[in-house]
Amino acid sequence: MKKRILGNQLEVSALGLGCMGMSFGYGPAKDKAEMIQLIRAAVEQGVTFFDTAEVYGPFTNEELVGEALEPFKGEVVIATKFGFNIDRKEMKMAGVDSRPENIRRVAEESLKRLRVDVLDLFYQHRVDPNVAIEDVAGTVQDLINEGKVKHFGMSEAGADTIRRAHAVQPVTALQSEYSMWTRQHEREIIPTIEELGIGLVAYSPLGKGFLAGKIDSSTKFADGDIRNVLPRYTEEARQANQALLDLIEQFAAEKEVTNAQIALAWVLAQKPWIVPIPGTTKQHRLAENLDAVNVELTGDELMQIEAATAKIEVIGNRYTEQMEKATGL
Repeated sequence: MKKRILGNQLEVSALGLGCMGMSFGYGPAKDKAEMIQLIRAAVEQGVTFFDTAEVYGPFTNEELVGEALEPFKGEVVIATKFGFNIDRKEMKMAGVDSRPENIRRVAEESLKRLRVDVLDLFYQHRVDPNVAIEDVAGTVQDLINEGKVKHFGMSEAGADTIRRAHAVQPVTALQSEYSMWTRQHEREIIPTIEELGIGLVAYSPLGKGFLAGKIDSSTKFADGDIRNVLPRYTEEARQANQALLDLIEQFAAEKEVTNAQIALAWVLAQKPWIVPIPGTTKQHRLAENLDAVNVELTGDELMQIEAATAKIEVIGNRYTEQMEKATGL
């Protein structure tokens, strides 16, 4: 597996594994034993970068990842997140919370669930408008100085917020959605982090499955699947966005690879410090995704894709209006 460096200092596999969907977000949680096998298979295939969060479950995804990766302590990088208030009676999110005392509590609990002595990469999951970002960065800096955290990350933060945080405690990585059909971060966010030397961890690089070509206008999502409420995944939007799939399929056929591999290769080709973290719950999809690191898109092919996608209008917002407000952008 090829390697990439986030923030000029954190070396990880060029493709990571997003673990959220194993426990949360896409219908019922998957079988724990099978998911442990999947995570360990990823390690065997060269993946050293795994993504989780306390809110995934809540808590169960960190526990899963911790158990699966315990035999590989010190050999892999585990990223987790703070920044939500979790109602522990209802076991669900109840708004954002990046108060210093909550950050510290999450750090201590995540260390235990992940079965590690230090958190490799600790992201603020979403910006909290009620807490100065300088206080957030300062709290994480204290945790770094105490040896409980190695690297500070942010997720879905705006350019100004990133700059303010970075001035207090250098940000190693920004995790934000980025793919062939989610490109708004190219306007301001990506230039900002490039200037500051911050890596980009691209979540949903396959458009929550759509860009892999496995979802069409007739697909029915399970109860509890987040795509049931996202504007971009309505039946009408899926039908309207077929044009982008047709383009991906064209390049996949020409190169004799899969849609998913083209979509991931495109993300990898944008910058050498971008690390996509596609999620999956299936062994064969894991192998397919990881093989994308061997798919080379030439400069001419990238120009062709750019020219073609410029003519395609993506229909449907990526999140609901309420969710977009929570991204801090």
